[in-house]
Amino acid sequence: MQFTRRELVGGTLALVGTAASTRAEAKMTDVSFAATAPTYVSKIGIKAKDADLLSSYYQDVVGLREISREGQSIILGAGETPLLEIEQATVRADDPQSAGLYHTAFLLPERADLARWARRAIDKRTPIVGASDHLVSEAIYLTDPEGNGIEIYADRPHEKWTWNGSAVTMATEPLDVGNLLTEATAQPWTAAPDGTMVGHLHLRVGNAKEAEAWWHKELGLQTVAAYGAGAVFMSTGGYHHHVAANAWQSRGAGRRDNDRSGLAWAEFSSADAKEEREIIDPWGNVIRIVPAKA
Repeated sequence: MQFTRRELVGGTLALVGTAASTRAEAKMTDVSFAATAPTYVSKIGIKAKDADLLSSYYQDVVGLREISREGQSIILGAGETPLLEIEQATVRADDPQSAGLYHTAFLLPERADLARWARRAIDKRTPIVGASDHLVSEAIYLTDPEGNGIEIYADRPHEKWTWNGSAVTMATEPLDVGNLLTEATAQPWTAAPDGTMVGHLHLRVGNAKEAEAWWHKELGLQTVAAYGAGAVFMSTGGYHHHVAANAWQSRGAGRRDNDRSGLAWAEFSSADAKEEREIIDPWGNVIRIVPAKA
């Protein structure tokens, strides 16, 4: 999601204390609510000008681990679960005004995990670009060395989300970092814990309404929030969003160039899928659908 106020000091996360967000937080179950939906994001592929550089970043900063290498690709994940595949390619730099990846959102199992990550980010003075309270979740935003957006977030218990019919209440408020850090345990952050997943995919598109119609038809997603004609948030199974699409900086964009770095494909696990298939959205974003594991 977009943010309106940044809790930053010199481009790094700062400890700030506000009176907001003193809600008690329940522990998450072993499987995040996002993954109980009929369709959810399982893995993201990106094309890189320097795959080793990006791999190091996602390991050092995000906390992923290298699981394997296949040809020109490096597969990273949490525990033994692959989440991100980085492909070395001869490509030009991504154009942020074109269609493509806005950010990959890594969902941590518990709020305490986000607190431990934030504490390490403060200690390491990790550059961030935003920190927001979205009511349904708390999130910190980064940009990798090749310009790909990243969100590190933790959900609030889904039982506490507010719904108005089929619409979930979300907002973009300042993240109360001081309150978040009260959840940090004595155990330091070392790596993304088991249960970390790609909670949602946020795309740049040329037209958010067109994207909404496409995702409804092709994957059966339902709209849970929209911000005028500029952005739409969609999900299955009552999640706050598995996919977001915005035209904030890419309005009117056509199909993305294949020789650009950034999003290569996004993989979705679907309970309705009988076999693997691949579809392409109106802007050339490749979407893979795989059967959900039993």
